[in-house]
Amino acid sequence: MSANVGPMLTLTNILPWVQLVVSVALIGLILFQRNEAGLDAAFGGSGGSSVAHTKRGLEKTFFIATIILAVLFVVTAILSLLI
Repeated sequence: MSANVGPMLTLTNILPWVQLVVSVALIGLILFQRNEAGLDAAFGGSGGSSVAHTKRGLEKTFFIATIILAVLFVVTAILSLLI
């Protein structure tokens, strides 16, 4: 057995669990975020408000964490294809 087989075997065993945790956390963060545009806005309606909204505080933290987890999920998915 060569020295490179051990770390690859460990990564192969751990990567699906990492993807599972990241995907559940990503789903949770997406569901916690405020929905600014309703179904009306999806079909071209005004959505009820035309006031610009700036993310602040916890909302901004959730937004940034969602982006980070999405990137991490894509990286782990690509990594699982390469292994």
